[in-house]
Amino acid sequence: MWTLPLLILLTTVALAIPLGLYMAWIFDGRYRRPNWLHWFEDRFDTGPQNWKEYTFALLLFNVAIFVLGFVILALQPVLPLNPDGKKMLAPTTIFNTLSSFLSNTNLQHYSGEVHLSYFSQLFFICWMQFITPSIGLCALVAIVRGLRGDAHMGNYYVDLWRSVAYIFLPLSLVLAIVLIGTGVPMTLDGNAQAQTIEAGAMGSGANGQPNMFQALSRGPVAAILAVKQLGTNGGGFFGANCCHPFENPTALSNFLCCVAIILVPVAQLIMFGKMLSNPRHACVIFCVMLLLSVGTVIWAVYHDSMQPNPGLTAQAGRSYEIPDSTAENGRRKISLPAVTGLPVDQELGNLEGKELRFGTSAGPTWAAITTNTSNGSVNCMHDSLNPLAGLTPFTGMWLNCIWGGVGVGLINFLIYLVVGVLLGGLMVGRTPEYLGKKVEAREMKLASLALLIHPLMILGPAGLFAACDWGLKSTSNPAAHGFSEILYEFSSASANNGSEFGGLQQTWGFNQPVDNPSPPAPYAPNWDIATGLVMLISRFIPIIAPLAIAGSLALKKPTPFTAGTMRTDTITFGFVLLGTILLVGALLFLPAAVLGPVAEHLGPIPFGG
Repeated sequence: MWTLPLLILLTTVALAIPLGLYMAWIFDGRYRRPNWLHWFEDRFDTGPQNWKEYTFALLLFNVAIFVLGFVILALQPVLPLNPDGKKMLAPTTIFNTLSSFLSNTNLQHYSGEVHLSYFSQLFFICWMQFITPSIGLCALVAIVRGLRGDAHMGNYYVDLWRSVAYIFLPLSLVLAIVLIGTGVPMTLDGNAQAQTIEAGAMGSGANGQPNMFQALSRGPVAAILAVKQLGTNGGGFFGANCCHPFENPTALSNFLCCVAIILVPVAQLIMFGKMLSNPRHACVIFCVMLLLSVGTVIWAVYHDSMQPNPGLTAQAGRSYEIPDSTAENGRRKISLPAVTGLPVDQELGNLEGKELRFGTSAGPTWAAITTNTSNGSVNCMHDSLNPLAGLTPFTGMWLNCIWGGVGVGLINFLIYLVVGVLLGGLMVGRTPEYLGKKVEAREMKLASLALLIHPLMILGPAGLFAACDWGLKSTSNPAAHGFSEILYEFSSASANNGSEFGGLQQTWGFNQPVDNPSPPAPYAPNWDIATGLVMLISRFIPIIAPLAIAGSLALKKPTPFTAGTMRTDTITFGFVLLGTILLVGALLFLPAAVLGPVAEHLGPIPFGG
């Protein structure tokens, strides 16, 4: 039960230490370039940039790849590497997919093996999964340079090159080769045709004769899977993501994918401490993140793998009262009949929606890890988690700073750091300081903007969709669970996570409805546009505001440490930081949690039945 999560954390930390030191060595430019790469790097180097120039270059590059991505997806039917004849996607699906992969969210309102050609998978999906985590890492490196008082924040294009060429390409190549060894497909051939054992198992053809063959989707899965995990991307080649046996064939592939999810986010903490020459401060951050991560894993495993599925257990008959102005005494009595339990052995906890090849704790462990970061890949259906276990992925996305995505996770954590030093400064009665620089009104305004945009992008759209047919007629479950499905979708979009509860109808697919294997969801365009806008806003504002904070702090003179200075490299500050994260998270999201997973857990009938 507990061996898998323990091994994942220990292996990750062991690998992250040398990787983090290597990343600091790369971004500080202390490496020796191979002669054949000199020309490339010299072309990318446009000179030192301040925070405004760095931000402009970052945004301009994102606009360029947005346009390129649109061209690739719009021209999918006429581009090569399309052996199965994939059609053009609907315009809103194209917009949503562009926004999703541009923002490193990888929310998928399509099914990869059904709707995308190999060309789209390789030259849009896979390519973007190298670029977008690198963009987040570049932003973090620029912020670190500002925090340590460098004269400039580096050069965006050089940092992007270093991230892709020296970090993600080598790591992805090694992982992809290992994954191929575990059985993950890597081919450009079209669908394989497999003869079924039972005639008619796949239905009947147009001539009324039973189908004897099943089409098995395959493709360059290993290449996409490796960077999907390492870059905290999460966009699966298959619609079922890592629940699919071709994408996650063995217990070894499951273990490696879990380690890959948090490897770079943990390694960037080592890089952060090394580049700042302040490993104690990085250690405090690591301990806070580790405590939060371990807490979410334990919570998820306990409430899902050590508790029965309440939808399958017997429920005694009971009654309760609700306010009703038309009833006598203003109260109306509701009686619930007894529910007979199903004859299912639940000794191993909730098994519905799980892949049992990897052990009973594999699903909830992955669910916690994938939402502690902004990865979003899944190896079980989050829609099937017990109500309180389902609270775990919500918590990871709402806090959005437990490991977090590549680059942006630590950037989000720095916002809590600024708020934490403000609270610490108020407690000791002096101007708050961070790394020897005074944090004043300008920095606090920018931090507040970055902090509050996240709940606004979740709670506002979720409330709107829950109040109208866009949401109500798109859910597959009623009551609290249906609300959780809506809330999860916008939580995932705003946290740039990309995972889904799994019960929403939000896929349109190919532009022509007749080209789709199943009818398009009627409100799919509404979901496409709404979540697309949320992903873009929630990606770039929390990057731009911290860049501005770092640029502002870089211009300030350092203040000497005194007996009254609240140091940020102590256990005391670690507890202040932990309390700040939990307090702010509870104030922002506790009401929504009560309306969703908590109400479902405490409700009269499990799963809103």
